[in-house]
Parts: sequence; structure tokens; C-alpha cells
Amino acid sequence: MKPRLSVLAGIALLSVVLAACGAGGGEAPSAGQAAPGNQVAETGRLERDATAEQISTFALDVDTASYGYARRAVQEGRLPEPAQVRTEEFVNSFRQDYTEPDDNGFAVHMDGARTNGAVLLRVGLRTRGVGAEQRRPANLTFVVDVSGSMAETGRLDLVRDALHTLVDQLMPGDQVAIVSFSDSARLITPMVPVAERSRLHGAIDELRTEGSTNLEDGLVTGYREASRAFRSVATNRVILLSDGLANTGATEWRAILDRVSDYAAKQVTLLCVGVGREYGDELMEQLADNGDGAAVYVSSQAEAREVFVERLPANLDLRARDAKAQVVFNPATVESYSLLGYENRELAPEDFRDDSRDGGEVGPGHSVTALYWVRLRAGASGQLATATVRWLDPDSRRPAEVSRAADVRDVRGDLWDEAPLRLQVDAAAAAFAEYLRAPWSERGERFGLGLADLAGHASRLAESTEDPGVAELADLVRRTRSLG
Repeated sequence: MKPRLSVLAGIALLSVVLAACGAGGGEAPSAGQAAPGNQVAETGRLERDATAEQISTFALDVDTASYGYARRAVQEGRLPEPAQVRTEEFVNSFRQDYTEPDDNGFAVHMDGARTNGAVLLRVGLRTRGVGAEQRRPANLTFVVDVSGSMAETGRLDLVRDALHTLVDQLMPGDQVAIVSFSDSARLITPMVPVAERSRLHGAIDELRTEGSTNLEDGLVTGYREASRAFRSVATNRVILLSDGLANTGATEWRAILDRVSDYAAKQVTLLCVGVGREYGDELMEQLADNGDGAAVYVSSQAEAREVFVERLPANLDLRARDAKAQVVFNPATVESYSLLGYENRELAPEDFRDDSRDGGEVGPGHSVTALYWVRLRAGASGQLATATVRWLDPDSRRPAEVSRAADVRDVRGDLWDEAPLRLQVDAAAAAFAEYLRAPWSERGERFGLGLADLAGHASRLAESTEDPGVAELADLVRRTRSLG
């Protein structure tokens, strides 16, 4: 057999990564809560009065699909649609330097810096990492789109390479099933031990494109097999690999998830891996957000390697289920605030300790970052805000919480001169996302930056951090200038 490129060092391992977070976005917001997800630019720019609304609550999320797809669009000489740009996914695409906790919970980090007449407050969360040899076994059901649209170079060929690599790198005790779908779904290989590598490699080589895209039947078949082979001692995941261009059967995320709800109730989580120039972003994102899962987008083997092999921990375990964050602002020091992104993840304050409400699934060694735009009162001093994260133990379902407070003294001086480099990188990623989301007349308004200034900051940060990902961000900003 030919040597396989080390592309997805296991798409499974990426579920790790992305052991991330479905927020329970399917329900109507509670009274007094802003409606999530419907007003792309407007909701993200809303500043809330800290006296009337002290509390901000959201489900944790480390999706990165939005940044991955925007990167491809800009590199091809086009701008992504504003609705496809999610600020939190841009920020969470970059490396963080938060310290790990000593236990299996979360470390909470808070800092900030002043910019453009306000404060950019960062809330950072981190779980403890674990070596691949220490993780529990995995049951992985791959649901592979083989419809005609997957014939485009960079779609099915990338998926095949990734699956071959995965099979070669999984460990004893892991099991794999493979489902393909076009006009209808087919169980190519039922759940078998990874020791049967030759059988699995042969099944992967069978994947050929044909027909239309019945994503509904593919997911139903995948969840059915995952449920049949469910192991309580293992991490059980369905991993959907598709361009998300469903055109047969149910094509709306609610209807699709309704079909798999009984299977998903057995604690089978979902990872959506998007590929292709034409990409059904909304469907894939909503499936992930509302299906206890995560979404990621890849367009090349190099991107897959960088995202899933080099940046993310090679394991499949969970550290937390239904994880949520709540930030309580002190109205004595804070005049108003705005959460950048997370529109589809926002929750009502009372949902924070309601363990029946969906949060996010977070794996070992994961970092989650949320940025707030905060306006301080004149002469403010003392406590600024308190951040609390709540989660359920993956096995016992016992709830736990940890908190940290930030003081006005924790706020640095000028963002671009005195803040930690990684906070500056987060700010550059958020500013770029906000530029792509907002109408032309409002672009750069919040951060007070034009693209030329932003490109300069990103280039300086790329040199200072020696981070190829930041260098790529600087290149994307420069390219966007020419597209305006």
C-alpha cells in the first residue's frame, strides 16, 4: 500500500479538538434575552447596559469552520458572505498560552487592554491535556458524502487520504465504522476493531462519487450504527465529512436532527468536517451547534495537518459535557459591554445552572476564548467582572464550577503596545472578522482600524510570535485590501 500523507492524524483526533460544543440553539430565547443568530452584524455589535443587564451567558465553543472557509475564499480572490463570518471562530482558530489546571476541570484566565476609548476584555478557559496513550478507546462512525459534488478536486480525495491516515494511527481498542451516502446511504463497514486495517483501507478505497446528496439518510444510518455499537467505556462519535450541499431528503438541520435525536440521546457526539469550494456552511454549522458537536473546514492537506495534527491534542476524550460560561459585570465600574461573536451560543442567565440546557463538549487541552468590548465608567476602580464556567463530568454527570474575578487594575494600557502578544493576536483576528461582517460604512469602526493598520499589526505580530498562523492572517488581511 502507498505511504499515506499524515494529513488528519486522525480525523478522529480532530474530534478532540473539536470536542467542542453544541449550544442548544434550537429553542426560543427567554424573555429579555437577545435573539441569537438572526442579526449577523447587528447582534454582534449590540452594547448592553451593565446596570440593566449585568450577566452574559453562553455555551462554550471551539469551532473553526468559519475561519477556514473565509481563508479559502480570500485566497481565491473573493470575500465570504457576512453571514458566514463568526467572530468567535476566527479568534478560536489561533493558539493561546493559557496555563492548564491541575485537575480535570478548567483554568479561568482574564485580562484586558485599552483601545479606541474602551477595554477589550479577554476571558480564556483551558482544560488539562492528556497523552494519546492515556485516552479511553474510541468508537468512530464516519459518514462520508460521495455525491457528485464531492468529485471536485480537494473534496473526496482529501477525505480518503485523511481516513487512510486515521486508520494507520488509531490505537488498539479503537473501533471504526464507515457509512457512505449519495442518493441513499450505505453501511460499507459495520463497527470493527481497528486491528482489521486491511478491511478498513479496502472500504475507504471503495469510496466513489455518484448521484445526489441525501445527507439526512447518511446521518440517520451513521447514528443508527453508532448507537448499535455504543460502548459506555469508549468515546462514541459520528464524524460527518461533506460539502454540506444537501439536495435530497430532508435538507433543513432541524428535520435532520429530529431523525437522529433518539440515537444521539445515547451520548453520541457529532463532528462536522466541511470541504469544497461551494460549501453549505449554515447547514453544517447548525448541525454541529445543535447536535452536541463541532464544525471545522479544511481545503488542503496542509491545512488539515496544521489544524488537526500540529495544533490539536491527539486524543478523543472529553473533559466536560454541557459546558457554559457566565460573566457578571460590575455596574459600578462598567457602563456597557458587548460580547464579540457567540450569537448562536448565547443563553439566558437562568440557563446557566439548568443542567437540562445544552452547553458545549470540551476535550483535553482545549482553549476557549471570548472577547468583550467594555466601556468603563469615568474614574472606575475595583472589580470589573467575574467569570464562571460550569460543566458536567463526562461520566458521572456531576456538575462543577470554577470562577475568577478581574479588577480594573488587570487592564493593561494600549492594546497594541502593552498587551500580551496573544491578546493582540486575538484582537487582530476579531477585528478582521468584524470587518468582514459589517456593512462597508461600519467596517473597522469598533477597533478604530482600517485594513492597512490591521495588516501592519498582524505583520508585526507574525514576526514577534514566529507563528505561521499569524503570518497567514496578515496575508489574508493584505489580500482583502485588494478585494475591497
